[in-house]
Amino acid sequence: MSSAFFIPSVNLMGAGCLTEAADAVKAHGFKKALIVTDKVLNQIGVVKQVVDLLVERNVEAVVFDGTQPNPTMGNVEAGLALLKANDCDFVISLGGGSPHDCAKGVALVASNGGSISDYEGVDVSAKPQLPLVAINTTAGTASEMTRFCIITDEARHIKMAIVDKNTTPLMSVNDPELMLAKPASLTAATGMDALTHAIEAYVSTAATPITDAVAIKAMELIQAHLRTAVNDGQNLEAREQMAYAQFMAGMAFNNASLGYVHAMAHQLGGFYDLPHGVCNAVLLPHVQRYNAKVCPERLRDVAKAMGVNVESMTAEQGADAALEAIQVLSKDVGIPAGLKDLGAKNEDISILADNALKDACGFTNPKQATHEEISEIFAAAM
Repeated sequence: MSSAFFIPSVNLMGAGCLTEAADAVKAHGFKKALIVTDKVLNQIGVVKQVVDLLVERNVEAVVFDGTQPNPTMGNVEAGLALLKANDCDFVISLGGGSPHDCAKGVALVASNGGSISDYEGVDVSAKPQLPLVAINTTAGTASEMTRFCIITDEARHIKMAIVDKNTTPLMSVNDPELMLAKPASLTAATGMDALTHAIEAYVSTAATPITDAVAIKAMELIQAHLRTAVNDGQNLEAREQMAYAQFMAGMAFNNASLGYVHAMAHQLGGFYDLPHGVCNAVLLPHVQRYNAKVCPERLRDVAKAMGVNVESMTAEQGADAALEAIQVLSKDVGIPAGLKDLGAKNEDISILADNALKDACGFTNPKQATHEEISEIFAAAM
């Protein structure tokens, strides 16, 4: 079988690389940016930091800070209107997964027309999006370097999965100095999101030796550094290692895809407006328990990557150890124990399961599930 490997053409990493990114923007000849971000980053001065770097290089900027934590079709439409009104020739996303996804939606519709809902599915668009420079401020979603764009349809109360090579950013920027002092809860949620990306990519039916290598290394780094990043937000080394970890997890799932954890988490986020990373973290061990029926040896590798001595363990014992290691890490970084703690309700499980199965059509889970099995996983995670 042949495989394709998608990644931005330029990826800047390490403390201080934001300045290099501004130089690269100038070198591309861009004239006016639409900066897609959120109100918090605007209020605390991070947006001004980026704007000032651009102005020093004679690049204008217009700011759209209306991105919600789970970006909506309305967010995309508002950002697009501002882009058109100001004749912006490229887009900068600044933040975590929400601004990145919103910016991808804006940039994709700007070049292809219509509505962002027209591009739900896999590789629906005809043309590349408007050039996008994605500046990351969290270590988790990897949206700054992927072809995934998740937008909430407010009318249907679902998250649309747009998986399209044309949403791949031109450049990704991971400067850990922008990640310092992020709240512990956000650090934990995004870090567990990255772990989910790595594990789902590793057990994926589309995994390759390349995605396996980066997925395993991502798990090792998350196991080693997430607790420190959560407990000491000013630790630059932990922040930098988590930035590398989430980027490698992104390389893995961007090319090996995802599974039922994300298909189910998308429904929880769309239905209840819950934080994506937290939903992933709660669901992760329960979905992997289901997957362990067909790929215990892969989960044994996960256990090893997370620091468990698996030398004398069978594949099944190793899989159990992986589930325990996931749950211990989740507890250590303050993730809630179950979905009920987040406000999910048993009476909604049937519709959540229906929508998860529809969403999962584009994913590569190692074992196909029925509505009843997905419902059972939801129930176990409650």
